[in-house]
Amino acid sequence: MPPPPERPARVRRFTAGQRWVHRTTAWLALLCVASAACLYLPPLAELVGRRRLVVLVHEWSGLLIPLPFLLGLVSRAFRADLRRLNRFGPHDRRWLRSALRRERGPRPAGKFNAGQKVYAGWLAGAVLVMLGTGLLMWFTGLAPLVWRTGATFVHDWLALALAVVLAGHIGKALADPEARRGMRTGSVERGWAAREHPLWDHSDR
Repeated sequence: MPPPPERPARVRRFTAGQRWVHRTTAWLALLCVASAACLYLPPLAELVGRRRLVVLVHEWSGLLIPLPFLLGLVSRAFRADLRRLNRFGPHDRRWLRSALRRERGPRPAGKFNAGQKVYAGWLAGAVLVMLGTGLLMWFTGLAPLVWRTGATFVHDWLALALAVVLAGHIGKALADPEARRGMRTGSVERGWAAREHPLWDHSDR
């Protein structure tokens, strides 16, 4: 009887706390987007009904989105990954050029590639703008009418941009099962890490 095939070596990519932050933020964001769709799209609004409840779900899911991030700051691993995401080096510029030109072959990347860094930075800024404009719309006494009108315009169009970007993020995740497995279980195959993130120092997680 032949021996069972050896399992590929794996390396730890995310801790349980990091995965909890990602998963909780993802569910809150999806809840916020879904409730917004029910408020703005008439067919969905008619199907769901109970507009006041949907408004309440939308408001509180939006307010709670920053909470997992803030709680995650107690984790040293989470803070270390934030520092990685905040650093943009020459290899990241090469990665972006290669991606924009659709060049084939390996691209230089550390634990996070340049696309993930740009996405994380854009998303952080977008969440802050959505939170600020949402508060202006919710608490009408905070600002004059012209400010609230501008806040509504920015909130609505940025919400559409967020929905598109989140759909793209989900699409990229679906196209890479190993990356998805890393977020689900916390570890990835060493071969995948060497291929997709060749500059990642596994000993410094």
